[in-house]
Amino acid sequence: MPLGGGTDLLVLLKEGIESPDTLVDLRRIPGARDIESHADGRLRIGASARIQDLSEHPAVRERFPALSSACASVGTVALRHMGTLGGNLCQRPRCWYFRRGVPCLKNGGGDCPAREGENQYHAILDGGPCWIVHPSDPAVALTALGAEVEITGAEANTRSVPIEQFYVLPRDRLDRETVLGPEEYVSAVTLPAASAGGWQRYDKVMQRGAWDFALVSLAACRRENGDIRLVLGGVAPRPWRITSSVEEDVASGSLDPDDVATLADRALYDARPLSKNGYKLSLASALLKRALSDILGSA
Repeated sequence: MPLGGGTDLLVLLKEGIESPDTLVDLRRIPGARDIESHADGRLRIGASARIQDLSEHPAVRERFPALSSACASVGTVALRHMGTLGGNLCQRPRCWYFRRGVPCLKNGGGDCPAREGENQYHAILDGGPCWIVHPSDPAVALTALGAEVEITGAEANTRSVPIEQFYVLPRDRLDRETVLGPEEYVSAVTLPAASAGGWQRYDKVMQRGAWDFALVSLAACRRENGDIRLVLGGVAPRPWRITSSVEEDVASGSLDPDDVATLADRALYDARPLSKNGYKLSLASALLKRALSDILGSA
């Protein structure tokens, strides 16, 4: 298995969820930590770049502040200094049933105990038959920024996929959460020039003030050309992008407070909370209303 910072993998080994024969240290690959600005405006980030480095890097802070903010919100300072971007994108779910060996769909069980059990932190969108949520903060910002994930496999063959296609839903695959195949790993992430600048923000609501995973998060971007991209975290098995029709209506401008409330409700129309996580719907709605108001106010 590939090893980045090890902040999740070493825990998985200790918990008995993973048991590889060999670990391959990706950090020793030449250029694996590089953050490179290209002449055409793209920014290429090596997958072994540290989360802390990304939160502080001048080009990231100036051109892609949503990503910088998302990285700054990850865990503790120690974890950010150790954790890598690639490892953060590929971390396994934090579901307490899966992590503690309780029989579930992801570890060979016959059903999802969260559906009727302790589901305070589980999905309200795209759930079923498993109701995990994806834990990455940077993944939410990168989805709003339209990033592409570079995947390297055997004999150094590479392919790139839009980050919106990188994650898979439990209904399609239960053993893993990404499209990575055998002997493949994330080698880089590329941000397009079109996503640079404009208006960007990343908001995260946590149970504690810091050092925690998102109950709900939101990455919101208005590009220089006026396009809007809105992505929620903490609510689904993958970063959950708001429907394009809502984004287009926001981009049209000239909306009053009632319109903003209506759009926020429409954005969450498909939400199906479980027995103990209905509060996530209220949090997501509040984040959306604030972001939409700020987007319109900054136009």
